[in-house]
Amino acid sequence: MSNSSAETPRRARHRATSLRKRLIPLAITGSVVLAGVGVHSAFATPSADAVISEVYGGGGNSGATLTNDFIELANAGSGSLDLSGYTVQYLSGNPGPTTKWQATRLTGSLAGNGRYLIQEAAGTGGTTALPTPDATGNINMSGTTGTVALVQGTDLLTCVTKADCAADPRIKDLVGFGTAVVHEGSGPAAGASNTASVARKTLVDTDDNAADFAAGDPTPENSGGEAGGPGGGDPSPTPTPTPPADAISAKIHDIQGTTRRSPLATKDVKDVTGIVTGVRTTSTSSTSKGFWMQDPNPDNDPRTSEGIFVYTSSTPTVKVGDSVTVSGVVSEYYPGGYDGGIQSITEIIKPTVTVLNSGNPLPAPVVLDKNSIPAAWSPKGDSNGSIEYLDLEPTKYALDFYESLEGMNVQVSDVRVVDATDAYHELWVTADPTHNKTKRGGVYYPGYDDPNVARLMVQAINTTDPFPMANVGDELTGVTEGPLDYSQFAGTYILEARKLGTHKDNGLKPGVASQPKSNEVTIGTYNVQNLAPSDSQAKFDRLGHNLVTNLRAPAIVGVEEIQDNSGAVDDGTVDPDKTLAKLTDAIVAAGGPRYEYRQINPVNNKDGGQPGGNIRTVFLFDPKRVSFVDRPGGDSLTAVDVAGKGKDAHLTVSPGRIDPTNEAWNSSRKPLVGEFLSKTGKKIFVIANHFNSKGGDQNIAGRIQEPVRSSEIQRNKQATLENAFVKKLEAADPKALIVSLGDFNDYQFSSAMKTLTGDGKQLTDMMNTLPVDERYSYVFQGNSQVLDHMMVNPSMLNSVTYDVVHINSEFADQVSDHDPQVLRVKP
Repeated sequence: MSNSSAETPRRARHRATSLRKRLIPLAITGSVVLAGVGVHSAFATPSADAVISEVYGGGGNSGATLTNDFIELANAGSGSLDLSGYTVQYLSGNPGPTTKWQATRLTGSLAGNGRYLIQEAAGTGGTTALPTPDATGNINMSGTTGTVALVQGTDLLTCVTKADCAADPRIKDLVGFGTAVVHEGSGPAAGASNTASVARKTLVDTDDNAADFAAGDPTPENSGGEAGGPGGGDPSPTPTPTPPADAISAKIHDIQGTTRRSPLATKDVKDVTGIVTGVRTTSTSSTSKGFWMQDPNPDNDPRTSEGIFVYTSSTPTVKVGDSVTVSGVVSEYYPGGYDGGIQSITEIIKPTVTVLNSGNPLPAPVVLDKNSIPAAWSPKGDSNGSIEYLDLEPTKYALDFYESLEGMNVQVSDVRVVDATDAYHELWVTADPTHNKTKRGGVYYPGYDDPNVARLMVQAINTTDPFPMANVGDELTGVTEGPLDYSQFAGTYILEARKLGTHKDNGLKPGVASQPKSNEVTIGTYNVQNLAPSDSQAKFDRLGHNLVTNLRAPAIVGVEEIQDNSGAVDDGTVDPDKTLAKLTDAIVAAGGPRYEYRQINPVNNKDGGQPGGNIRTVFLFDPKRVSFVDRPGGDSLTAVDVAGKGKDAHLTVSPGRIDPTNEAWNSSRKPLVGEFLSKTGKKIFVIANHFNSKGGDQNIAGRIQEPVRSSEIQRNKQATLENAFVKKLEAADPKALIVSLGDFNDYQFSSAMKTLTGDGKQLTDMMNTLPVDERYSYVFQGNSQVLDHMMVNPSMLNSVTYDVVHINSEFADQVSDHDPQVLRVKP
């Protein structure tokens, strides 16, 4: 299921990413041939009985009613069909040579003329559960494109082309939808979306997906005839007292193997022994109930982990220190979905657990510190960029080192907090106390080649566990210990703290901008994070305090993420006067000036961000210190231009938008340009920006190395347009004073910022004038990094001073996820 790219707070770890909320799976009773089902050798032989009748990948996505993805089977024949030993498998819509299928095991039977419902992963939205499923899996399907196959056997398919899949005799039926490369017949089924499934028009299979399927409202139906509606829930588990006869007796290191994926994926295993090292008894939309176990008798191969997560779905009955034997099915789970480039988690699902004895000592933890973690981040991926099937080199690469410890008991000691506690009982620490340390205790991000390998997320195993409210620069003294997991959202390795170090508060204080001189013009920028009238008065009051006390009430402020009067309610409203009235009133209440404002309403839902919110950039200004030059005609679709020469150079409209109909600004904020006059008559051109977000970029700890930063393409186009506008202003008046500011959603070393500044010739990024350990405005996954900038042209460079005011990004209690900045312009 694909996630929508709403402009949600990035400290919330892009929670638009799809989640799972897995139900108790039906037990596996063995690998039995599908009775009575003829297997064809190519798509040219349509199925006369078992077919895939409906596919839906939008469950839980934006606009969806149903919470889960699903696949529905139907039986066009009259005889009952045994589904034991079968799988449904999913392939992304545009696979590469090394793209892998994902599988869900089936059990039970498909009645003559009946239906069979397979529940897959859940998203964050939706209100209605599926009918009680006949089988459950954790495949996170795309809402718009992909391929689903009904397969005889549990081995994963290997075909990634239409021709190769047509020749695979194990495939009983196959459906490609959207723009899927692999499909039957003339083309894939069309019309799949967050709110629409693709379903068979009739049960007559012609092996032409485009002809056989049509899009419409999802209509899931289970084997009991229960259809649609909220009647779902945990299906009753069927006990499995003994593992299947063909189950493989295995050690944990046999299951984990020497690569990121298990060599036993989808296989039944038995006699898997270990000591319980952590138990998760609470589950959320981002975590699952289960426990970690570790073999106290390791092999001699450093590549093979000795730990593993056992997914139980219901509350585990085991305790830390129990010696257990487990049988079940080996699964590779991709949190957030395979297509996002995330790594998989090797798990045992559908388990039968036997406790042998209790009170055993735990395996000694592996110590994570600057001496044990390799300095190099990752090997280079294969021809598709994937490191998934490369043999691990844990002494050479940090990502391989962490993967070789997946599920194992690990430990850090006396570590510094480098990303504050969030709402989900998580924080980040560094195991290397000196590398890239900022003055305030974080770790700065200097470039793509140095992601700070010793960063590690620490999380409470259970939401009920005590957890400190820690800021950047605080410490966890003593030992923090627990199993090493892979995060659902951050897409990185995470220490599940069974034992948490003692929180030491090192007293980090919010920053305050330097005091301006009376004859200086001060200009600020501040992303206020989806500000709407429905936000609490406390948020408005804190923002008012920030602007007055911490930023010292700049004469001009470019504000990002001002929402319309109805906030995230998608009702066609675009005016923000109520939002701005509450903000400006709060500034006055905090002792600041009565700001006026200028802005341009966007076309409804055309500027990206939270659907219905219509975020935009706005100019606030103090009319007692500066004047705004109003030039009529500026609107959402009219492009601002430059007229006149020399001192007479001016904007054609003010405020105005830079080339707002250009495709570079599709679903993104358009820069707002304004013309200001100081009290001494100096003209200052200010451009307020909020470039395209990083939504869709692959994670730095994912399986694709180097990660694909797909969002850069649009920001580069945006930077090119704005650079051309700056050049036009400078050509009209070589002495023009130009400031470009805002949330550019990119680093100071990125190609987009180099394009915008003309490699420093048209604009100077003031961030680059600071010492390297002060270059940040935002903290994400423990990296103190730059997303917000203030840039000036050469005419201004020698007459400005600059502050980044750290009041949010390093604190657990924050009113926005961005730090504001202030520029002081000398006379």
